Amino acid sequence: MKILLFFYFLSFTWLLTAQASKVEIVQQPDGSFQLLRNGAPYYINGAGGTVKLEELKAYGGNSIRTWGITPDTDKILDEAHKLGLTVCFGIWMGQERQGFDYSNEAAVKGQLEEFRRVVKKYKNHPAILLWGVGNEMDLDYSNFDVWMHLEDICKMIKEEDPNHPTMAVTAGLDVAEVKLIQRHTPSLDILGVNTYGDISSLPKAIKMYGWTKPYIVAEWGPYGYWEVEKTAWGAAIEETSTQKAETYRKSLEAILSDKENCLGSYVFLWGNKQEHTATWFNLFLETGEQTAVMDILIKGWSGKEPKNRAPNITDFLLNGKLPNQSITLKVGEEANASVKASDPDNDPLTYVWQVVPESTDKKSGGDAEIAPKPLRGIFGRATRRQNEVSFVAPKPGQYRLFLYVFDGKNNVATGNIPFLVVSE
Repeated sequence: MKILLFFYFLSFTWLLTAQASKVEIVQQPDGSFQLLRNGAPYYINGAGGTVKLEELKAYGGNSIRTWGITPDTDKILDEAHKLGLTVCFGIWMGQERQGFDYSNEAAVKGQLEEFRRVVKKYKNHPAILLWGVGNEMDLDYSNFDVWMHLEDICKMIKEEDPNHPTMAVTAGLDVAEVKLIQRHTPSLDILGVNTYGDISSLPKAIKMYGWTKPYIVAEWGPYGYWEVEKTAWGAAIEETSTQKAETYRKSLEAILSDKENCLGSYVFLWGNKQEHTATWFNLFLETGEQTAVMDILIKGWSGKEPKNRAPNITDFLLNGKLPNQSITLKVGEEANASVKASDPDNDPLTYVWQVVPESTDKKSGGDAEIAPKPLRGIFGRATRRQNEVSFVAPKPGQYRLFLYVFDGKNNVATGNIPFLVVSE
């Protein structure tokens, strides 16, 4: 009985101490914006994703971004709070490209009331930092009524929860959309921008386009598959993890350069998913290893060097050619690949090669995709774990040669080369 009372006391004490946070945006005398959480300045060093939260905390991150309600929402919020992390709570607005009709009054009203229920349920959770209302509703859309409905949602949130600001997220930054949001959604507090290759121009563009409120870089990472060079048959050329690390370094510098209007950012993706390829946006492999990109984030967030750094790769070639040289093989032709790899900590390296058919399930906006399976038995066992490998070109089609270089310390370097196989 005493033990039960003790645990009841602990639970009751947690309920008393775990109070809702108060988050506000203040404008300084010099015109710059600052986010305050419970009265203290709060700059977002965040990540989009809900896994490996202990690692995020250990690496110097302080916030996560979600995109909508899932069966694990309560668990995620509780875990984040336990670790001292905050949550940009995603409210998924219906998208026109996915069939939602913003001229359907009943559907719009139903969505608003569902969001009201969600806000009422979660507004007092101590992990809540802000409400992320919608994500890329402007992607392939034509009905501008979405911005008026966004206004209704933002007004509702202010009525139900005056303690947490609202953010809406656009796909990139467009001057016409800035004007539409300013005209139709005046209750919105923060503009969230998903941007990749154009991130260096974002601070200037925000001012040039006339946005007068603060903003958050809601997604950022490597060059997107829509921004990169392509092969002659249209396959997007993905950066190696070593090249991505340099891209992330420059992007983080661009984010941190705007002390006036930017409240922070959420790097993408803190997790693993198939999107165009199995490695394009992921900060972790499916098996948990991380690339040199993480070394950049650790240094940027914490100011400290990582305890053990990821391998690097250069001179990644197929038949002596680079990925942008549109490599074509004939069925049955022997192909040879090579790479130069190094490890900053001199850890011994292990090489894993795969030939994977080009994905035929490519979608936009991060929608779920089915990953193609690697071909089996295409390499000889004796060469598969070396820095050089040979294989025989399979049946006609588009493929990618993937490379993974592991250091045995939970780090990896990755790269892939698209190639085309043609018949005789």
